[in-house]
Amino acid sequence: MSIEIRHLHKQFGSFAALRDINLKIHAGELLALLGPSGSGKTTLLRVIAGLETADTGQVLFNDEDATRQHIRDRQVGFVFQHYALFRNMTIFENVAFGLRVRPRHSRLKDQEIHERVTHLLKLVQLDWLADRYPHQLSGGQRQRIALARALAVEPKVLLLDEPFGALDAKVRKELRSWLRRLHDEMPITSVFVTHDQEEALEVSDRVVVMNEGRIEQAGTPDAVYEQPANPFVYEFLGHVNLFHGRIHQGRAWIGDIEIDAPEHAEAEDLAAVAYVRPHDIEVDRFLNGDSALPARVSHILSVGPVVRLELTREDHQDRNLVQAEISKERFRELQLAKGDRVFIKPRRLDLFPHQLH
Repeated sequence: MSIEIRHLHKQFGSFAALRDINLKIHAGELLALLGPSGSGKTTLLRVIAGLETADTGQVLFNDEDATRQHIRDRQVGFVFQHYALFRNMTIFENVAFGLRVRPRHSRLKDQEIHERVTHLLKLVQLDWLADRYPHQLSGGQRQRIALARALAVEPKVLLLDEPFGALDAKVRKELRSWLRRLHDEMPITSVFVTHDQEEALEVSDRVVVMNEGRIEQAGTPDAVYEQPANPFVYEFLGHVNLFHGRIHQGRAWIGDIEIDAPEHAEAEDLAAVAYVRPHDIEVDRFLNGDSALPARVSHILSVGPVVRLELTREDHQDRNLVQAEISKERFRELQLAKGDRVFIKPRRLDLFPHQLH
């Protein structure tokens, strides 16, 4: 089922939770709503579900207006952060609950309910826990049961509100890989809310980055990470270094480094900020004839195949820190130690004039 949001507004008193939201969610897509607290992502999810009513705008399911449709008629499954399982019911009966409370005319026979619940428990790899109770399960297992219960009523849309937010980091990582595999097996249109950038980028087909009730950018995980639309998206999606400089008629200067900036050919001596990811910082012992920025190694963190460096710029009055990531092989080649002098330069950057920040 496809979902389309048109010019959606939602106000809570003087607080604008959603501001002119326009979004198309494709049938079978797994879409992440990503943003900080208060960005509007959960409100948007609840409006899609029918748990909240927008002040203005439309929600369309398969091109049909569902804006005023009751939640029970929208055929959505909802998974909350805190499981919401019935403590006095077995795992089997928790999953079967939505099927048993259907109106008599649409209720399945007991044998059909048993077959569907058993199938779903196998799908989430927990059929061996059917006779247990929620308190006997781990947090990760309970969340998988909550998902099976949401799927039992065969929803056309699956909505997940920070589904792994209450779990520890290791379990979260395992579950999001499992969710991606599950979605590939049964591609139902799914929307999940998260504030975890890594989670959104790893699991989803497409990411919608929200801030202050607006959509800042929507695109594939690779597109939003590699080509951020603005400074907010850049800073929200992972670590980034900021270098202050200026641009003039298609050229940019950061310290002694001069860079081509053809996209700013019309700029007339504007202050600008260059955004550079840590893995796009080149680190050398010597100048090698090119212009670069001098810095000192202030901290070294060697974890796995990547070495993270904290560098203090010598050419900057604030002595501001620069984060760089290099391979362990490159680190051994440079033979760096704390206090060593190095030269750094951006391998790739994006420039934003000050007034756009």
